Amino acid sequence: MPVPHVYDAIIVGGGPAGLNAAIVLGRCRRKIIVFDSGAQRNKKAEGIHNYLTRDDILPEKFLTIARVELKKYGVPLKKSLIKTARKLDNGDFMVTSQNGQTFRGRKLLIATGLKDQMPAIKGFENFYGNSIFHCPYCDGWESRDLQIAVLSENRKGIELAMALKTWSDSVILFTNGNHYTSPVDMRLLKKYGIPVQKEKIMRLAGSKGSLRQIVLETGEAIPCDKMFFANDYSQQSDLAEELGCRLSNHNVIITKKSGHTSVPGLYVAGDASWDIHLVVIAAAEGAKAGVYINKQLQKEEREKIRSSKNHPGNSPTR
Repeated sequence: MPVPHVYDAIIVGGGPAGLNAAIVLGRCRRKIIVFDSGAQRNKKAEGIHNYLTRDDILPEKFLTIARVELKKYGVPLKKSLIKTARKLDNGDFMVTSQNGQTFRGRKLLIATGLKDQMPAIKGFENFYGNSIFHCPYCDGWESRDLQIAVLSENRKGIELAMALKTWSDSVILFTNGNHYTSPVDMRLLKKYGIPVQKEKIMRLAGSKGSLRQIVLETGEAIPCDKMFFANDYSQQSDLAEELGCRLSNHNVIITKKSGHTSVPGLYVAGDASWDIHLVVIAAAEGAKAGVYINKQLQKEEREKIRSSKNHPGNSPTR
């Protein structure tokens, strides 16, 4: 039976974090492979922001440029979902793709990101990415001085609503039938000039991706230009948890500054491991993880040479 090819590193996730790690490792002449399921969190966004020289670029165009750059270093990119991963007795990792293929690597980097829990409101999907967002740092500028709605079914909406006053004087908090605001919260929101609407939302109305009204179950239609929501999010992949990693209170994987997890040889980069969710930070964390993975591989290779029987330093003294 042929011995399976062993990669220096396997990267699961073809977004900014995974691709930047791949470029770093490719330039280090490492034998790596990248898997991309195509489920990036910002797929529907109309532009990437806060990324110097890349302001307003469409997410798909950004990825296209990155993939072209990756080709220079001979790094294979497979459009496939990795279903399972396990750690072998010798410390390597074995991953299995959705079609049953297995791949083995000395190191494993998970850069699969997060997925938002979308509210079950009629019309929400029609406006998501165009008029509905989750990050004010990504899309607050495009919402400046407009009528902004904050939709949240938990207390996260209070802080988000107050934060959005930086971009617009017109902010309304919608709790969608949930009564989580205390009298103290209501007094604070009133001081900020933020009305609170506690009725359940029936649907969102507008056209061609542009939100215009929030229609309540009472029939009242409230004008709105942009909406930000503060629902929870979860990991795009549960591979890291299956391998023994722990999640923080913010539902991200706990890592060291290098991206290394508590599992030897396993790294996590991007939104999956940090709670500031910007593309530029995900890319930077991917680059950092790539450097640390290469340094660890170099260290292990040096140790192997030193422990080799044929190494000159191990020859008996004559």
